[in-house]
Amino acid sequence: MKTNVPPAKSLKGFTLIELMIVIAVIGILAAIAWPNYTDYLLKSRRAQAQSDMLKIQLGLEKWRANNSTYTATLANVGFADANPYYDYAITGAAVSDPPTASVYVIRATAQGAQTADSSCASLTLNQSNSKGPAGCWKA
Repeated sequence: MKTNVPPAKSLKGFTLIELMIVIAVIGILAAIAWPNYTDYLLKSRRAQAQSDMLKIQLGLEKWRANNSTYTATLANVGFADANPYYDYAITGAAVSDPPTASVYVIRATAQGAQTADSSCASLTLNQSNSKGPAGCWKA
């Protein structure tokens, strides 16, 4: 007598060894990619700070064209500090009566996670367009 019982279906799937190999490969790729990603973040935040410093510099030059001196106030140059990774300050632009400031230094100091960029934690730019530290600025 014949019965119409379908043959047993073979189960398809991944073995535990195959899953462990895939997880190991993903772990190795992540271990390689993570340092590159964090380095990329530090460099992009530094580039944003340098861009902000150049905006401040343009504002300072515009201020001097209209007032015959530089200002030490970021608001006077039309800059609102919205960067959470750097704190900006203008030094050297003395406030005196009458104002006589003819030099300035814009300083960006790293804050928070950006302090991991230790060699470039403090960036400077002055009225002569001298940038420091030299290795932190792109040519």
